[in-house]
Amino acid sequence: MAGYLIDPSRAPVAFGRRGVPQLFEELRRPETGSKQRALASLCDLMHDPQRVYQTVTGGFLEQLKVLLQNEDPSVRTQTCELLHILTGHSIGRQAVLSSSLLSPLSLLLDDSFSSCRTNVHRVLNRLSLLSAGAEALLSLVPKLMLKLREEEEEEEEEVQALLLSTLTACSRLDSLPALASDGVSLLGRKLRHHSPNIRREAAAAMMALSVSADGKRLVCEEEVLPVLVKLLQDEDLELQANAAGVIMYTVIITDGKERCMALNVIPVLLELVSQAPECDADTERVRRRKALVMNCLRALTSLAEAPAGRRLLTKRLPQIQQLAAGKGPATHTPLLDDRDIQRDAQTAVRVITWEP
Repeated sequence: MAGYLIDPSRAPVAFGRRGVPQLFEELRRPETGSKQRALASLCDLMHDPQRVYQTVTGGFLEQLKVLLQNEDPSVRTQTCELLHILTGHSIGRQAVLSSSLLSPLSLLLDDSFSSCRTNVHRVLNRLSLLSAGAEALLSLVPKLMLKLREEEEEEEEEVQALLLSTLTACSRLDSLPALASDGVSLLGRKLRHHSPNIRREAAAAMMALSVSADGKRLVCEEEVLPVLVKLLQDEDLELQANAAGVIMYTVIITDGKERCMALNVIPVLLELVSQAPECDADTERVRRRKALVMNCLRALTSLAEAPAGRRLLTKRLPQIQQLAAGKGPATHTPLLDDRDIQRDAQTAVRVITWEP
Protein backbone atom coordinates (compact mmCIF):
# COMPACT_ATOMS: atom_id res chain seq x y z
CA MET A 1 0.00 0.00 0.00
CA ALA A 2 1.46 3.33 -1.02
CA GLY A 3 2.16 5.77 1.81
CA TYR A 4 1.52 9.48 1.91
CA LEU A 5 4.41 11.90 1.54
CA ILE A 6 4.37 14.27 4.50
CA ASP A 7 6.48 17.44 4.65
CA PRO A 8 7.72 17.70 8.25
CA SER A 9 8.25 21.46 7.87
CA ARG A 10 4.54 22.06 7.29
CA ALA A 11 1.39 21.40 9.24
CA PRO A 12 -1.28 19.12 7.73
CA VAL A 13 -4.05 21.17 6.13
CA ALA A 14 -7.72 20.31 6.59
CA PHE A 15 -9.87 19.98 3.50
CA GLY A 16 -11.69 22.94 1.94
CA ARG A 17 -12.74 25.98 3.95
CA ARG A 18 -11.70 24.33 7.18
CA GLY A 19 -8.00 24.66 6.25
CA VAL A 20 -7.42 28.31 7.20
CA PRO A 21 -9.27 28.22 10.58
CA GLN A 22 -7.50 24.97 11.49
CA LEU A 23 -4.05 26.45 10.84
CA PHE A 24 -4.83 29.59 12.83
CA GLU A 25 -5.87 27.30 15.68
CA GLU A 26 -2.46 25.67 15.39
CA LEU A 27 -0.86 29.10 15.83
CA ARG A 28 -2.36 29.29 19.33
CA ARG A 29 -0.36 26.30 20.49
CA PRO A 30 2.60 27.20 22.72
CA GLU A 31 5.16 25.06 20.89
CA THR A 32 7.41 27.03 18.54
CA GLY A 33 7.55 24.11 16.12
CA SER A 34 3.77 24.06 15.77
CA LYS A 35 3.73 27.77 15.00
CA GLN A 36 6.50 27.41 12.40
CA ARG A 37 4.75 24.55 10.61
CA ALA A 38 1.38 26.31 10.65
CA LEU A 39 2.91 29.53 9.30
CA ALA A 40 4.67 27.63 6.51
CA SER A 41 1.39 26.00 5.47
CA LEU A 42 -0.46 29.33 5.63
CA CYS A 43 2.16 30.91 3.38
CA ASP A 44 1.48 28.16 0.85
CA LEU A 45 -2.29 28.66 1.06
CA MET A 46 -2.18 32.45 0.73
CA HIS A 47 -1.15 32.21 -2.91
CA ASP A 48 -4.83 31.36 -3.51
CA PRO A 49 -6.96 34.57 -3.61
CA GLN A 50 -9.92 32.70 -2.12
CA ARG A 51 -7.84 31.79 0.94
CA VAL A 52 -6.72 35.41 1.25
CA TYR A 53 -10.35 36.53 1.19
CA GLN A 54 -11.26 33.93 3.81
CA THR A 55 -8.41 35.07 6.05
CA VAL A 56 -9.13 38.80 5.96
CA THR A 57 -12.90 38.45 6.25
CA GLY A 58 -12.69 35.80 8.96
CA GLY A 59 -11.02 38.11 11.46
CA PHE A 60 -7.81 36.08 11.65
CA LEU A 61 -5.32 38.90 11.03
CA GLU A 62 -5.40 40.29 14.56
CA GLN A 63 -4.08 36.95 15.79
CA LEU A 64 -0.79 37.70 14.02
CA LYS A 65 -0.09 40.66 16.32
CA VAL A 66 1.08 38.33 19.09
CA LEU A 67 3.32 36.44 16.67
CA LEU A 68 5.06 39.64 15.59
CA GLN A 69 6.19 39.95 19.21
CA ASN A 70 7.24 36.31 19.58
CA GLU A 71 10.66 35.73 21.12
CA ASP A 72 11.66 33.31 18.37
CA PRO A 73 13.13 35.17 15.34
CA SER A 74 11.99 32.50 12.89
CA VAL A 75 8.37 32.95 14.01
CA ARG A 76 8.61 36.71 13.59
CA THR A 77 10.21 36.26 10.17
CA GLN A 78 7.60 33.76 8.96
CA THR A 79 4.78 35.98 10.23
CA CYS A 80 6.17 38.90 8.21
CA GLU A 81 6.51 36.60 5.20
CA LEU A 82 2.85 35.65 5.57
CA LEU A 83 1.91 39.35 5.69
CA HIS A 84 4.04 39.98 2.61
CA ILE A 85 2.11 37.36 0.66
CA LEU A 86 -1.21 38.71 1.94
CA THR A 87 -0.33 42.27 0.91
CA GLY A 88 0.33 41.04 -2.61
CA HIS A 89 -3.46 41.31 -2.97
CA SER A 90 -5.35 44.60 -2.75
CA ILE A 91 -7.83 43.18 -0.23
CA GLY A 92 -4.90 42.04 1.89
CA ARG A 93 -3.29 45.49 1.86
CA GLN A 94 -6.56 47.11 2.87
CA ALA A 95 -7.09 44.58 5.66
CA VAL A 96 -3.61 45.09 7.12
CA LEU A 97 -4.08 48.87 7.06
CA SER A 98 -7.41 48.48 8.87
CA SER A 99 -5.87 46.23 11.51
CA SER A 100 -3.65 47.04 14.49
CA LEU A 101 -0.62 45.35 12.91
CA LEU A 102 1.21 48.40 11.60
CA SER A 103 2.62 49.47 14.98
CA PRO A 104 4.17 46.11 15.99
CA LEU A 105 5.30 45.64 12.41
CA SER A 106 7.17 48.95 12.41
CA LEU A 107 8.97 47.97 15.61
CA LEU A 108 10.54 45.08 13.71
CA LEU A 109 12.47 47.54 11.55
CA ASP A 110 15.02 47.27 14.37
CA ASP A 111 14.83 43.48 14.61
CA SER A 112 18.15 41.72 15.16
CA PHE A 113 17.31 39.15 12.46
CA SER A 114 18.10 40.45 8.94
CA SER A 115 15.55 38.18 7.23
CA CYS A 116 12.84 39.57 9.46
CA ARG A 117 13.83 43.17 8.65
CA THR A 118 13.80 42.39 4.94
CA ASN A 119 10.28 40.94 5.15
CA VAL A 120 9.10 44.02 7.07
CA HIS A 121 10.39 46.28 4.31
CA ARG A 122 8.63 44.13 1.72
CA VAL A 123 5.34 44.49 3.58
CA LEU A 124 5.68 48.25 4.08
CA ASN A 125 6.55 48.72 0.42
CA ARG A 126 3.43 46.88 -0.68
CA LEU A 127 1.30 48.88 1.73
CA SER A 128 2.67 52.09 0.22
CA LEU A 129 1.14 51.10 -3.14
CA LEU A 130 -2.19 52.35 -1.76
CA SER A 131 -2.67 56.06 -1.12
CA ALA A 132 -4.10 55.16 2.28
CA GLY A 133 -1.00 53.05 2.92
CA ALA A 134 1.39 55.85 1.99
CA GLU A 135 -0.56 58.19 4.26
CA ALA A 136 -0.42 55.69 7.14
CA LEU A 137 3.34 55.36 6.69
CA LEU A 138 4.07 59.11 6.70
CA SER A 139 4.67 59.05 10.44
CA LEU A 140 7.35 56.40 9.84
CA VAL A 141 9.29 58.46 7.28
CA PRO A 142 11.79 59.92 9.80
CA LYS A 143 12.56 56.41 11.02
CA LEU A 144 12.85 55.09 7.47
CA MET A 145 15.27 57.90 6.64
CA LEU A 146 17.28 57.05 9.74
CA LYS A 147 17.41 53.38 8.75
CA LEU A 148 18.56 54.36 5.28
CA ARG A 149 21.34 56.46 6.78
CA GLU A 150 22.42 53.98 9.43
CA GLU A 151 22.33 50.86 7.34
CA GLU A 152 23.33 52.11 3.91
CA GLU A 153 26.55 50.11 4.02
CA GLU A 154 25.24 47.12 5.95
CA GLU A 155 21.89 46.24 4.45
CA GLU A 156 21.46 44.28 1.24
CA GLU A 157 20.72 46.12 -1.98
CA GLU A 158 17.13 44.82 -1.93
CA VAL A 159 16.43 46.44 1.44
CA GLN A 160 17.85 49.80 0.36
CA ALA A 161 15.81 49.70 -2.85
CA LEU A 162 12.64 48.83 -0.91
CA LEU A 163 13.32 51.66 1.54
CA LEU A 164 13.78 54.16 -1.26
CA SER A 165 10.67 52.95 -3.09
CA THR A 166 8.56 53.28 0.07
CA LEU A 167 9.95 56.76 0.72
CA THR A 168 9.07 57.75 -2.85
CA ALA A 169 5.45 56.70 -2.40
CA CYS A 170 5.18 58.59 0.89
CA SER A 171 6.95 61.71 -0.42
CA ARG A 172 4.63 61.93 -3.43
CA LEU A 173 1.86 62.37 -0.90
CA ASP A 174 3.79 64.74 1.40
CA SER A 175 7.47 65.57 0.94
CA LEU A 176 7.89 67.53 4.18
CA PRO A 177 8.74 64.59 6.51
CA ALA A 178 11.58 63.42 4.22
CA LEU A 179 12.84 66.96 3.62
CA ALA A 180 12.88 67.59 7.37
CA SER A 181 14.99 64.44 7.78
CA ASP A 182 17.78 65.74 5.52
CA GLY A 183 16.36 63.70 2.66
CA VAL A 184 17.94 65.64 -0.23
CA SER A 185 21.45 65.26 1.16
CA LEU A 186 21.02 61.55 1.87
CA LEU A 187 19.42 60.80 -1.49
CA GLY A 188 22.15 62.80 -3.18
CA ARG A 189 24.68 60.31 -1.85
CA LYS A 190 22.53 57.42 -3.07
CA LEU A 191 22.59 58.88 -6.58
CA ARG A 192 26.30 58.00 -6.62
CA HIS A 193 25.74 54.38 -5.54
CA HIS A 194 27.43 51.65 -7.57
CA SER A 195 24.11 49.82 -8.07
CA PRO A 196 21.88 51.04 -10.94
CA ASN A 197 18.86 49.81 -8.98
CA ILE A 198 19.72 52.03 -6.01
CA ARG A 199 20.50 55.02 -8.24
CA ARG A 200 17.18 54.57 -10.05
CA GLU A 201 15.14 54.42 -6.83
CA ALA A 202 17.07 57.33 -5.32
CA ALA A 203 16.35 59.47 -8.39
CA ALA A 204 12.65 58.59 -8.16
CA ALA A 205 12.61 59.63 -4.49
CA MET A 206 14.50 62.83 -5.30
CA MET A 207 11.93 63.66 -7.97
CA ALA A 208 9.16 63.33 -5.37
CA LEU A 209 11.04 65.71 -3.05
CA SER A 210 11.74 68.26 -5.79
CA VAL A 211 8.05 68.94 -6.38
CA SER A 212 7.89 71.28 -3.38
CA ALA A 213 9.54 74.72 -3.26
CA ASP A 214 11.80 73.64 -0.41
CA GLY A 215 12.81 70.56 -2.34
CA LYS A 216 13.78 72.59 -5.41
CA ARG A 217 15.83 74.95 -3.27
CA LEU A 218 17.65 72.14 -1.48
CA VAL A 219 18.42 70.31 -4.74
CA CYS A 220 20.27 73.46 -5.79
CA GLU A 221 21.96 74.13 -2.45
CA GLU A 222 23.10 70.54 -1.92
CA GLU A 223 24.83 70.49 -5.33
CA VAL A 224 22.72 67.61 -6.59
CA LEU A 225 22.29 68.98 -10.12
CA PRO A 226 25.80 68.08 -11.40
CA VAL A 227 25.16 64.46 -10.43
CA LEU A 228 21.75 64.48 -12.12
CA VAL A 229 23.15 65.90 -15.36
CA LYS A 230 25.68 63.08 -15.40
CA LEU A 231 22.90 60.53 -14.81
CA LEU A 232 21.11 61.79 -17.92
CA GLN A 233 23.71 59.82 -19.85
CA ASP A 234 23.29 56.62 -17.85
CA GLU A 235 22.40 53.41 -19.69
CA ASP A 236 19.30 52.81 -17.56
CA LEU A 237 16.28 54.39 -19.27
CA GLU A 238 14.16 54.74 -16.15
CA LEU A 239 17.06 56.29 -14.25
CA GLN A 240 17.48 58.82 -17.07
CA ALA A 241 13.76 59.64 -16.92
CA ASN A 242 13.87 60.10 -13.14
CA ALA A 243 16.95 62.33 -13.33
CA ALA A 244 15.30 64.41 -16.05
CA GLY A 245 12.22 64.64 -13.81
CA VAL A 246 14.21 66.19 -10.96
CA ILE A 247 15.78 68.69 -13.37
CA MET A 248 12.33 69.42 -14.84
CA TYR A 249 11.00 70.45 -11.42
CA THR A 250 14.15 72.26 -10.29
CA VAL A 251 14.49 74.53 -13.34
CA ILE A 252 11.13 76.06 -12.50
CA ILE A 253 12.96 78.32 -10.02
CA THR A 254 15.53 80.92 -11.06
CA ASP A 255 18.40 79.33 -9.15
CA GLY A 256 17.69 76.02 -10.83
CA LYS A 257 17.70 77.64 -14.28
CA GLU A 258 20.99 79.42 -13.64
CA ARG A 259 22.74 76.35 -12.28
CA CYS A 260 21.55 74.14 -15.14
CA MET A 261 22.61 76.72 -17.72
CA ALA A 262 26.06 76.78 -16.10
CA LEU A 263 26.16 72.98 -16.40
CA ASN A 264 25.33 73.25 -20.13
CA VAL A 265 22.36 70.91 -19.74
CA ILE A 266 20.41 72.10 -22.80
CA PRO A 267 22.48 70.18 -25.39
CA VAL A 268 22.13 67.02 -23.29
CA LEU A 269 18.35 67.39 -23.04
CA LEU A 270 18.07 68.12 -26.76
CA GLU A 271 20.08 65.02 -27.58
CA LEU A 272 17.72 62.89 -25.49
CA VAL A 273 14.56 64.21 -27.17
CA SER A 274 16.13 64.00 -30.63
CA GLN A 275 17.36 60.43 -30.44
CA ALA A 276 15.69 58.10 -32.90
CA PRO A 277 12.69 56.56 -31.10
CA GLU A 278 12.80 52.80 -30.85
CA CYS A 279 10.41 50.50 -32.69
CA ASP A 280 10.07 48.35 -29.61
CA ALA A 281 7.37 45.82 -28.80
CA ASP A 282 8.20 46.20 -25.11
CA THR A 283 5.41 48.50 -23.93
CA GLU A 284 7.16 49.14 -20.60
CA ARG A 285 10.28 50.36 -22.36
CA VAL A 286 8.17 52.61 -24.60
CA ARG A 287 6.49 54.02 -21.48
CA ARG A 288 9.86 54.83 -19.91
CA ARG A 289 11.13 56.39 -23.10
CA LYS A 290 7.99 58.54 -23.27
CA ALA A 291 8.51 59.68 -19.67
CA LEU A 292 12.11 60.63 -20.48
CA VAL A 293 11.17 62.64 -23.57
CA MET A 294 8.32 64.45 -21.80
CA ASN A 295 10.47 65.32 -18.78
CA CYS A 296 13.20 66.66 -21.06
CA LEU A 297 10.73 68.73 -23.11
CA ARG A 298 9.22 70.27 -19.99
CA ALA A 299 12.68 71.07 -18.61
CA LEU A 300 13.61 72.73 -21.91
CA THR A 301 10.37 74.74 -21.80
CA SER A 302 11.27 76.15 -18.38
CA LEU A 303 14.85 76.87 -19.47
CA ALA A 304 13.48 78.78 -22.47
CA GLU A 305 12.02 81.29 -20.02
CA ALA A 306 15.57 82.47 -19.32
CA PRO A 307 17.00 84.81 -22.02
CA ALA A 308 20.19 82.75 -22.40
CA GLY A 309 18.16 79.56 -22.67
CA ARG A 310 15.83 81.04 -25.27
CA ARG A 311 18.76 82.22 -27.42
CA LEU A 312 20.32 78.78 -27.38
CA LEU A 313 17.07 76.95 -28.03
CA THR A 314 16.09 79.29 -30.88
CA LYS A 315 19.08 77.96 -32.81
CA ARG A 316 17.90 74.38 -32.28
CA LEU A 317 14.19 75.06 -32.77
CA PRO A 318 13.73 72.75 -35.82
CA GLN A 319 14.48 69.70 -33.66
CA ILE A 320 11.59 70.46 -31.32
CA GLN A 321 9.31 71.54 -34.17
CA GLN A 322 9.72 68.10 -35.70
CA LEU A 323 8.44 66.48 -32.51
CA ALA A 324 5.58 68.96 -32.32
CA ALA A 325 4.56 67.91 -35.82
CA GLY A 326 4.91 64.21 -35.08
CA LYS A 327 8.02 63.83 -37.22
CA GLY A 328 11.47 62.57 -36.45
CA PRO A 329 14.47 60.54 -37.57
CA ALA A 330 12.40 57.35 -37.75
CA THR A 331 9.55 56.79 -40.20
CA HIS A 332 7.03 55.51 -37.66
CA THR A 333 7.14 54.76 -33.96
CA PRO A 334 4.51 54.93 -31.21
CA LEU A 335 6.27 57.95 -29.66
CA LEU A 336 6.12 60.05 -32.81
CA ASP A 337 2.35 59.58 -32.86
CA ASP A 338 1.99 60.26 -29.15
CA ARG A 339 -0.33 63.19 -28.50
CA ASP A 340 1.21 63.97 -25.09
CA ILE A 341 4.69 64.36 -26.55
CA GLN A 342 3.36 66.46 -29.44
CA ARG A 343 1.51 68.72 -26.99
CA ASP A 344 4.58 69.22 -24.78
CA ALA A 345 6.74 69.91 -27.84
CA GLN A 346 4.20 72.47 -29.10
CA THR A 347 4.27 74.19 -25.69
CA ALA A 348 8.07 74.32 -25.86
CA VAL A 349 7.93 75.87 -29.34
CA ARG A 350 5.48 78.57 -28.16
CA VAL A 351 7.70 79.52 -25.21
CA ILE A 352 10.88 79.54 -27.29
CA THR A 353 9.35 81.73 -30.02
CA TRP A 354 7.49 84.04 -27.62
CA GLU A 355 8.15 87.73 -28.09
CA PRO A 356 7.12 90.52 -25.71
